Amino acid sequence: MLAVLSPGQGSQKPGFLTPWLDLPGSESRLREWSARCGVDLLHLGTEADAEEIKDTARTQPLLVAAALLAAEHLPLDGVGLVAGHSVGELGASAIAGVFSADAAVTLAGVRGREMAAACALEPTGMSAVLGGDPDEVVATIERHGLYPANRNGAGQIVAAGSLDGLAKFAAEPPAKARVIALQVAGAFHTPYMKPAETALGAIAGDITVAEPVRTLLSNLDGTAVAPGDEMLRRLVRQVTAPVRWDLCMRTMKDLGVTGIVELPPAGTLAGLVKRELKGEGAPEIVTLNTPDDLPAARDLIARHGNGGAA
Repeated sequence: MLAVLSPGQGSQKPGFLTPWLDLPGSESRLREWSARCGVDLLHLGTEADAEEIKDTARTQPLLVAAALLAAEHLPLDGVGLVAGHSVGELGASAIAGVFSADAAVTLAGVRGREMAAACALEPTGMSAVLGGDPDEVVATIERHGLYPANRNGAGQIVAAGSLDGLAKFAAEPPAKARVIALQVAGAFHTPYMKPAETALGAIAGDITVAEPVRTLLSNLDGTAVAPGDEMLRRLVRQVTAPVRWDLCMRTMKDLGVTGIVELPPAGTLAGLVKRELKGEGAPEIVTLNTPDDLPAARDLIARHGNGGAA
């Protein structure tokens, strides 16, 4: 089985969309999506510096647009499974056929703006916790009044909450764990984002949904979601719910995924998969970052996709 993965916030790099503009129709597509999400995707993807594309309101629609732009150049009929990390779920849902690419970019624009606004209400943040016993790490996070916002597998859990709580947590880390403060605007995927969840839910009712045409995994619990309206409800809820990427990877293994293409800006999810699903039966991975990577991605889909020989 071939899986396509859509990355989340933090994977962006300055200028990463520049080579994609050489493909016919890419510039006009990005201009159209810019009007839908309210940010200049062409500027952000080609000329903006790292600081500018760190802004949640800009980064989220940029990442969704980048993934969908690249996916338009892949033979998706051969793709059996899709999944996205955090905001990447919007792109994954569009690729699965739950709603249109235009709807995904529109939702990403609202999500990004509203999460940025929620971050401004209180001083909050996030810290990566590397290593340690997972159960002990989560228990220590919660003991400090924080939330395990991301459980990424491969020995990585992200704590989120008040800056004061994060400082105390870093001063008393779990055994055999390293705590690294992340340069983010606030505590994503926690109750601090409730205003953003409410705002996203208010427009979700206007989105036309359909049943997914390929297996679509949910960050909520790693399961495959069939009803389109259920996936849309989960996407809204995910704004305040933890990202269980560890469970998504477990499902990929259980379903027998043998090949993976990560959409641009690729590398982060591929790294997690390589560390978690290693050894015999580890999936073959292509990181799709420029159009030069398209032949390798198409070949992988042909060999591992529907009708292909793994």
